Amino acid sequence: MKRIDKATFLELCRHRTPVEDPETVRIVDRILHDVRVRGDTAVRAWSERFDGVRPDPLWVPPDRVADAVQQMPADVVRALHTAAAHIREFAMRQRELLREAMIELRPGVHTGWRVIPVERVGVYVPGGRYPLPSTVLMTAIPARVAGVREIVLCSPPSVQGDVHPAVLVAAHVAGVDQVFRIGGVQAIGAMAFGTESVPRVDIIVGPGNRYVVAAKQRVYGYVGIDLPAGPTELMVIADETAPVRWVAADLIAQAEHDTDAVPVVVATSEAWLDALQTEIVRQLADLPTATVARTSLERHGIQVRVRTLDDAADCANAMAPEHLEVMVADPDRLISQLHHYGTLFVGPLSATAFGDYSSGLNHTLPTGGCARFRGGLSVFDFLKVQTVLEVTPQGLSVLTDPAVRLAEIEGLIGHARSVVYRGDDGRSDAK
Repeated sequence: MKRIDKATFLELCRHRTPVEDPETVRIVDRILHDVRVRGDTAVRAWSERFDGVRPDPLWVPPDRVADAVQQMPADVVRALHTAAAHIREFAMRQRELLREAMIELRPGVHTGWRVIPVERVGVYVPGGRYPLPSTVLMTAIPARVAGVREIVLCSPPSVQGDVHPAVLVAAHVAGVDQVFRIGGVQAIGAMAFGTESVPRVDIIVGPGNRYVVAAKQRVYGYVGIDLPAGPTELMVIADETAPVRWVAADLIAQAEHDTDAVPVVVATSEAWLDALQTEIVRQLADLPTATVARTSLERHGIQVRVRTLDDAADCANAMAPEHLEVMVADPDRLISQLHHYGTLFVGPLSATAFGDYSSGLNHTLPTGGCARFRGGLSVFDFLKVQTVLEVTPQGLSVLTDPAVRLAEIEGLIGHARSVVYRGDDGRSDAK
């Protein structure tokens, strides 16, 4: 990990803006257009090209899901059910906060909102080196709690043509309706446009590589998307009281995701940072994923030496990290200064890994500075707050004059007349 000062780090953050790679976009647009025009035929062709498999049928039969459930070790199934229960309860508590209402804003002017779930959600679960059953739970369960009618899931097939059994079991636990063995851009296109086999969805959620992220951004408008999640990030703010061993473990855990992961630590002590570096080297020595973690730490790992915790807060707000751990003697004072993050982990026992798996929080979080303007995936992403207006005769006198005046200022006389005519109680209708 390279060590820098606050000013250098703030300058890095200032230039940290997402840049669209033209070649990636060109490839993505070509695949999306093909899927939109040729449907299943294009999906199978691109799957064969990128995954080495021509899936037929595209959907996973229910008996294959049932087999995966039966064959999965009992302790893994229990872990999935426990995590699912926590995620479900957290989502339900969130859902309870958003209630429908009607308010008499002024006499005769009844305003309010309805809370309606989207009808169909598409979940994307990446393939790659390891299965991601936790992503299935994090995306599908909040949708189900929101009241979504149908959930479909796409995940790349293995060379044998199957979706990983752990993903299938998680889909069963989360209540997914249909699973398709489709990966990459072609999966995003299939869910966005619909094909002969894959139904068109209303919103697509879930992480992926740069092609999947670009595809989600390109289909936005045809469908909704959650957020353009990029390489994973962790910032740890630490003082001399932070356990070096635990901080090292958390940074390594984030780094082992992939070689593009961004592990950052901001600390007030040079000696503590020296000890941390020694501990990182020690822990990497027997880590099965050391090659990936070491590459990430060397390429993107940063140690920021600051004078005060106020400086540390400035660094955190400038980066707006996906995960932000606070390991200091007096966290409450520091937390009041922190404004931009995906999830905040307070105190040395609150490992980021708990947020990834079992605490009930959602691990689909904003990256690349997007935490400046939104939080992580939640039950709210699957709900539409739709406003309602009901005006009685009493309310006409309250609303008519300001509406007419504003319409006239904007030159929209038809708007003004549509309001004025209502005051005539229909008596001025043409005869």
